[in-house]
Amino acid sequence: MFNFLKAKNFRDFHDHYIFWVKIFFLSLVIFGLLLSLFISPADYLQGDTVRIMYIHVPASWLALQIYGVMSVCGLIILVFKIRFFTLVSKSIAPIGFTFSLISLFTGSVWGQPTWGTFWTWDARLTSMLVLVVFYILYLLTWKFVSKFLLAEKLSSIIALVGLANLPIIKFSVDWWNTLHQPATIKLTETSTIHSSMLSPLIVMFLSFLAFSIIIFLIRFKLESLNLKINSNK
Repeated sequence: MFNFLKAKNFRDFHDHYIFWVKIFFLSLVIFGLLLSLFISPADYLQGDTVRIMYIHVPASWLALQIYGVMSVCGLIILVFKIRFFTLVSKSIAPIGFTFSLISLFTGSVWGQPTWGTFWTWDARLTSMLVLVVFYILYLLTWKFVSKFLLAEKLSSIIALVGLANLPIIKFSVDWWNTLHQPATIKLTETSTIHSSMLSPLIVMFLSFLAFSIIIFLIRFKLESLNLKINSNK
């Protein structure tokens, strides 16, 4: 396992398998779009507006999951000083940031016809905006702190502090009265979403995940080579 967790192995994976990951992504996203736009039914209340869900929900899931990975990496970095996890966290942060912006934008577009406004200081929306702020702070740390070790430490602390916001995002609809609808997909209970809408949602999530892996492999290769070049100066 420790041999696998080496930058060189990830660079080799990128070189050997990136083409097939791209093919997998293209196949999934085409299939997912067909399901989402043409096969999945319109909602009986929201009509075709509900189709925004197939972009909004997977983007939101990934924004939270990626930040969770960054937080775990941050803890490992602070405790064990393993540079591999610095490269992982630094590589996936822009991906998570992008998905968090997509989540906010599509949520606003979805909210306008549903709630009658593009934005409201709803608990779910506000906590999602806070997540965006943590992503920005993380990225700015690497941008403006010139000393690598200091940037590594500060960014890891930011990732860990922001972890407290994830359960707030997740459970905000249960803890407070919000405009945002409660979760319809549940792991411990019966999901309330129909299979005709759940299927394209899962396919779109997997396609977004495949896209994230592609970008991660590219960024990880660049970041590891960058670190190698700078350390040899």
